[in-house]
Amino acid sequence: MSARIQVVLFGPEGRGSFNEAGHAGAMRARNAGHDVAVTWIADPDPQARAAALLALCQTGPDLIVAHGGQGDYPVSVAAARHPARRFVVTQGSVLCANTASYEVLQEQSAFLAGVLAATDSRTGVVAHLSGEKVRPGLKGRAAFLHGVRSVVPGLPALTTFCGNQHDPALAGDAVAAQARAGADIVFAMIDGGRDGAIAACRAAGIRQIGNVVDWTSRHPDVFLASAVADSGLCVEQAIGDFERDQIAWGTTRSFGLEAPAAVRLALGRDVSQAARAALDHWSQRLLDGGVSVAQSYDGPEFAVVGTPTVA
Repeated sequence: MSARIQVVLFGPEGRGSFNEAGHAGAMRARNAGHDVAVTWIADPDPQARAAALLALCQTGPDLIVAHGGQGDYPVSVAAARHPARRFVVTQGSVLCANTASYEVLQEQSAFLAGVLAATDSRTGVVAHLSGEKVRPGLKGRAAFLHGVRSVVPGLPALTTFCGNQHDPALAGDAVAAQARAGADIVFAMIDGGRDGAIAACRAAGIRQIGNVVDWTSRHPDVFLASAVADSGLCVEQAIGDFERDQIAWGTTRSFGLEAPAAVRLALGRDVSQAARAALDHWSQRLLDGGVSVAQSYDGPEFAVVGTPTVA
């Protein structure tokens, strides 16, 4: 008998902190007594992901929770073909009568990562790296650059998407190129490719700001900070809300800095006092609505091969 609730994770099984967070949320929901199964879809092709989700619909779950913005396209296809089935996308944007989105506002912690990078950079060049151009990654990039420019207008910021969240070689090559171009702090929104970004930072002697989980406790020599955004909370909360019949279909439910267990900037021990003061200031402005985080960026991108371009 198939499980009533299916959680879908995209990428190689067992890899990546984003998927780690989602899996942990699913396990917390299971331990709370909910009937939860987890399915991994490794193929990065959107059409293959949609086909896999359509096949999963045939097994009869009452709810499918697709973890991450990579779920937007496959859920949009499946929701249209199965209007009686219910879907939640975490960090997603597809909204219709039988779907909902649950998101942690990672853009708030990404904005603070930009504040920190601009304040503590010694070279006067900072960088952003992500994998695939899905909505959460694009929003995180825009927020980081907004944070940088809020502190130091015009500070050179290198931004690139290496094309795959889970490829260590691509991530490592991108970070190495950014370091050669002068960046000494890189905000890496990467998943299974994280090991490559870490190795490149060590080789170049530069610092990294992580995301999703607190990387400062795992590799304190590399990570200056980490833009924590526990998306696993979304998985757990969505399942609980579904069981209580409390999901507002066609809407988005968000969690931000007001819930520090979900969203915060975790700091390493060597963050400067100037940066800590700046972070306190800008955190309060985010909480009281004094600043609205940029949602998009349409400027230049860094060319890993060829002539570097700064944002």
